Amino acid sequence: MPVAIVTDSTASLPAEVAAERGIVVVPLQVVLGATVYDEGADGATPEMVAAALREWKPVSTSRPSPAALLEVYEKAAADGATEILSVHLSGEMSGTFESAQLAARDASVRVVTVDSRQVGVGTGFATLAGADVVAAGGTVDDAAAAARARGEATSSLFYVDTLEYLRRGGRIGAAAALLGGALAVKPLLQIEDGRVASLERVRTSARALARLEELAVQAAGDLPVDLGVAHLANPERAELLADALRRRLEANLEDREVWCGELGAVLGAHVGPGMIAVCVSPRA
Repeated sequence: MPVAIVTDSTASLPAEVAAERGIVVVPLQVVLGATVYDEGADGATPEMVAAALREWKPVSTSRPSPAALLEVYEKAAADGATEILSVHLSGEMSGTFESAQLAARDASVRVVTVDSRQVGVGTGFATLAGADVVAAGGTVDDAAAAARARGEATSSLFYVDTLEYLRRGGRIGAAAALLGGALAVKPLLQIEDGRVASLERVRTSARALARLEELAVQAAGDLPVDLGVAHLANPERAELLADALRRRLEANLEDREVWCGELGAVLGAHVGPGMIAVCVSPRA
């Protein structure tokens, strides 16, 4: 294991995929009331977060500390890694990338940190792009370049029932322009240069789902893509969207599966129940 791959829990990598590829996943934390949990099946789950938000209980999130990341890097070094690629969610949305940079300075082996400029599975696809290069015998710098390029090429689009949760968490960014009419519309948002930005306004959730489908097809074009659909407490509509995209983008997918599942607890805390997202990540 000359090059180890590290990412964080917001990358939404299925546990079996991370295990198969040897990717180390560092958890972020969710604070429910006065209790701190690691994000994950044995800690903070999407269901816990959705329930707390509906009940107006205090919910916040926090990044892993530099010390926690350094411990991960040193464990990888002890296991034989001579270099480490560490890929994380947008530094505009979280301090996780900053923690990785600080930890890298004190690591006993070289650590190359990458800000994916993405969130959710967009970060996951960037991480896998880096892992592909390493698996093919490429250098850690080549892997970092591939991860950055994948993040830049990826389109992350999402619908929220309300902007209230993004407003509470201070993550609304350029989407603030929508606030004045938030009660009358269903906002479609995107990740643009690492931040949440407004995309369109639609009148109904059904229309929002239809527009997400069209925008995803446009983003894919004629390129081979990886595709992910995520939701928070909205599984039926997420599956409808995933099924439609499987049919319409069959040629682009080239027999690759569409990932469809619940958004992690950390990101879920900022978008709220009802959210549906689609991530289109070109492979070329």
